Amino acid sequence: MQEFRRYAIYDLGPDPLARFGAAWLGWDAIAGAPLPPAGGEAVTAVPRRYGFHATIKAPFRLADGSTPAALAEAFAALCATLGSVALPRLTLAALGEGDTRFVALIPDPQPPALTALAARVVTDLDRFRAPLSPAEIARRDPASLDATGRAYLDRWGYPQVLDRFRHHMTLTGPLSPEAAAGVIDTLGPRLAPLLPDPHPLTALALMGEDAEGRFHLICRVPLGG
Repeated sequence: MQEFRRYAIYDLGPDPLARFGAAWLGWDAIAGAPLPPAGGEAVTAVPRRYGFHATIKAPFRLADGSTPAALAEAFAALCATLGSVALPRLTLAALGEGDTRFVALIPDPQPPALTALAARVVTDLDRFRAPLSPAEIARRDPASLDATGRAYLDRWGYPQVLDRFRHHMTLTGPLSPEAAAGVIDTLGPRLAPLLPDPHPLTALALMGEDAEGRFHLICRVPLGG
């Protein structure tokens, strides 16, 4: 099994939406192939290498003694115990604060079953995660976190987990509020026929980050609980 720098667990979305997201960002994580970014080079540069997705467990390095094969086996076993979740139809939103926004698709409201599923994935697979290095901690700007966020970062390697998890499928990098509103106006009619109601979460994807920092699909496992 191929080894990667880091691993992550994603929701890739239904196939029609996933194909649109890949074309918009300019990276098809399922095929492992670049595409001309329909959203523009500058607008999509930040999220492009991750591919179109919602993060369920944030990228992590493998712990000493762990192997990609063992992670994949545990991931498949966990998925077999998790039930599928029906999310509300996703809506476009400008997320962030101050003078910076990014555009994403979100379920509003987020169902408790989704929050619980993400918590299971984060906690059950955490034995495979290497502790954060000082550089990795610094990149999360710990001084900006409140006490709960810092505690989650220290314990789980990421501050937006458990009750702070928010499902979002990112479509842009940082933008001004005005530019974000313009992207929403552009994307609204294009996405409308691609957003099912409800939005089905019926499988999860194990992803790997290559040496160039781009994420690839390793395996996609149906939820069987």
